[in-house]
Amino acid sequence: MENLEEIKVALAGLSTIDKLKFLADKYADRIIFSTSFGWEDQAITHLIFSNNIPIKVFTLETGRLFPETYYVWNRTLEIYNKPIHAYYPQNELLQDMVNTKGPSSFYESVENRKECCYIRKIEPLKRALKGNEIWVTGIRADQSANREDMHDLEWDEGNQLVKFHPIFDWTLDDVKAYIKENNIVYNTLHDKGFPSIGCAPCTRAVQPGEDFRAGRWWWEDQSKKECGLHAT
Repeated sequence: MENLEEIKVALAGLSTIDKLKFLADKYADRIIFSTSFGWEDQAITHLIFSNNIPIKVFTLETGRLFPETYYVWNRTLEIYNKPIHAYYPQNELLQDMVNTKGPSSFYESVENRKECCYIRKIEPLKRALKGNEIWVTGIRADQSANREDMHDLEWDEGNQLVKFHPIFDWTLDDVKAYIKENNIVYNTLHDKGFPSIGCAPCTRAVQPGEDFRAGRWWWEDQSKKECGLHAT
């Protein structure tokens, strides 16, 4: 992988679409986009699919998603007629955890919750990213405090690849406007106070004045509210 600064120079001045096209061309078959079917990810999926940009799109099928999420997933397949690759937890790991601790052990301790996140999300993610050099994500700068120090292009030491956040500088209003302008299907839970949508047992609506991620793992301290997918 060449120097990050060299990639930044190559992308400077390009539009969002042209940045994705450049990376898809330069890193053919080694670039991948992860979607969880939220606002941001649906916007990026539209950018990729509607412009026929050769970037593999995948999702983590944790087995605990909301019905609304499955609806968006299915409609996205119908609309664009392009594949979205699903990565599932390893059977034995999941079975051992549930057999030993039950289906709701994540409520009992931070350690148990992190174990569940690892089995359902982190380990499948490692498999999805294997062999790739660019990981495209829907991260935006204003989504949480620790992400304000991030950049749109960065080195992911844990996964040994470059992460590119094409809508990093977009505001939530920008995302909503893009969704509306392009008539993009989105998760209706967003209209019910869910800014961030993950597994159903671990996500609730956010109340007025609460932090963006207050609805994720709400029973834990604020400082512990990351699953490890985008560890910094």
